[in-house]
Amino acid sequence: MVRSRWLNLNGRWQFEIDQGDSGLERGLVDRELRGEILVPFAPESAASGVENTDFLQAVWYRREIEVPDSWAGQRVWLHFGAVDHDTTVWVNGTEVTRHRGGFSPFSADITDALVAGRGTVVVRARDLREELQARGKQATWYANTHCNYTRTTGIWQTVWLEPVPEVHLKRPRITPHLAAGAFTITTPVSANRPGHHLQARISDQAGPVATARVRADLDLSPTLQLTLPEDRVRAWSPTDPHLYDLHLELLDEHDQVIDAVQSYAGLRSVSIDGRRFLINGEAIFQRLVLDQGYWPDSLMTAPSDEALVRDIELGMAAGFNGARMHQKVFEERYLYHADRLGYLLWGEFGDWGVSGQGQVGHNQQPTASFITQWLEVLDRDYSHPAIIGWCPLNETHQLLHDRITVLDDVTRGMFLATKAADTTRPVLDASGYSHRVAETDVYDAHTYEQDPAAFADQVGHLAEGKPYVNDSAHGPCSLPYTGQPYFISEYGGIWWNPHLAASHDNDEERDTSWGYGQRVRTEEEFHQRFAGLTSVLLDDPEMFGYCYTQLTDTFQEQNGIYNFDRTHKLNTHRIRTTQERQAAYEKR
Repeated sequence: MVRSRWLNLNGRWQFEIDQGDSGLERGLVDRELRGEILVPFAPESAASGVENTDFLQAVWYRREIEVPDSWAGQRVWLHFGAVDHDTTVWVNGTEVTRHRGGFSPFSADITDALVAGRGTVVVRARDLREELQARGKQATWYANTHCNYTRTTGIWQTVWLEPVPEVHLKRPRITPHLAAGAFTITTPVSANRPGHHLQARISDQAGPVATARVRADLDLSPTLQLTLPEDRVRAWSPTDPHLYDLHLELLDEHDQVIDAVQSYAGLRSVSIDGRRFLINGEAIFQRLVLDQGYWPDSLMTAPSDEALVRDIELGMAAGFNGARMHQKVFEERYLYHADRLGYLLWGEFGDWGVSGQGQVGHNQQPTASFITQWLEVLDRDYSHPAIIGWCPLNETHQLLHDRITVLDDVTRGMFLATKAADTTRPVLDASGYSHRVAETDVYDAHTYEQDPAAFADQVGHLAEGKPYVNDSAHGPCSLPYTGQPYFISEYGGIWWNPHLAASHDNDEERDTSWGYGQRVRTEEEFHQRFAGLTSVLLDDPEMFGYCYTQLTDTFQEQNGIYNFDRTHKLNTHRIRTTQERQAAYEKR
């Protein structure tokens, strides 16, 4: 959703750590801060210039802004891509917004707080250690451990200003209808004025394809449909990621353009036929890779736009056609690049961080804010064609089987919220372990069995209606499988560090190098194990896909296809060759 005018606020901000969370009482809203930080990088990261990896209870930011003279007469909006976790924003001492949640975007109209087009923006981000919150893979211990990594506090995605007219367009919801060769565009407006119209134009490389116009004064969210001529219909797919340009205009009663945005749209469908998961009516085996979205010096924030592109290109070079965006809500630029490159994505929420010692039965204890944050994510990402499924939760632990817990409530709440927000994509209630929603559209399991023969015996009974289901030490932790499309959404995780001794004596190495099962001793052993495990899944005609753990090493978790710095670790050609033979699923 691009307007012609906006102002990037990334760069140097004043900064101060507020370890006692007493800054409000000590007047940090009104005074200069003692340090400096490079936004949008988190203070725990080296890229920020701060690199403080301790628990940061609260952090403060401050910078001066000046609105360009050409923005006169417009409303000025301040946008945050993501701030972790509990955020309050002041402009010239006036509180303009609060937001809870470290993964979803938020905005504020700051026009009335500005003085002669100038303002002092102050941001407080609180990230209390003892608070139950969605953290994703951020470590809840001091040090990085197992598959948990350095924390992120405060601003970690782009901050920007944008001028809009008083009556303006909000984020459009673009719904493709491949069977009809059409798009439905629903675009909320800030006010419904008599005589106003919404106008849309779809174009491709040959020029305009379709236009439509609808009154914008009768509905809070005017909706129009653009039907494409038959000879201009071109589906979006991994092999042909065709995107149409979309131009939206809001016209006043005199047919003058008062607001306009540029966007794009991909025409594709997702459907389910028994155990078949179909894209554009075809069975496309999903060779997914787990992408954690961390970098050594910048943590959850990509060091550059090119780095986002690079991760997709690395996945495709190894033979994967998509990714699970794992335990993190990625920057929207990543989704844009996936759209244009044809890289399939499963959207996920970073729900980890709410289980551990001191909780009854070690059950996870999500909060109601999980649902509100997830709805914000769905609103942001709904229109991206690369996203083919939603998975709100990951590896939830349901150990109390004699009563309903808050995990049951939040799991069902997030499932129903997703289905209400998006009727076009399948929803997986939780990836691995605790399936608590009987009507989940897709069913899955995680297994890190490292022996290919044992793996085949474990997961090879899907045709009999008896797929592998994750159990807990206390018995089954999921509702029964009822015939949904099924895939192994985490497997592999083969531990390979070429710099360690060629032995299996690996217990004492796990503090600095960690992976699943027994570490392979040579690269050749890695390729044999990878081929053995992967072939089991490719040869199953009932399995619609898999997700291999993982794209890159991530800190001490050294089970990636690539090194943490994205340099080559393995013979990528061999990995690609193993994957790119036609799966039995596609031959049915």
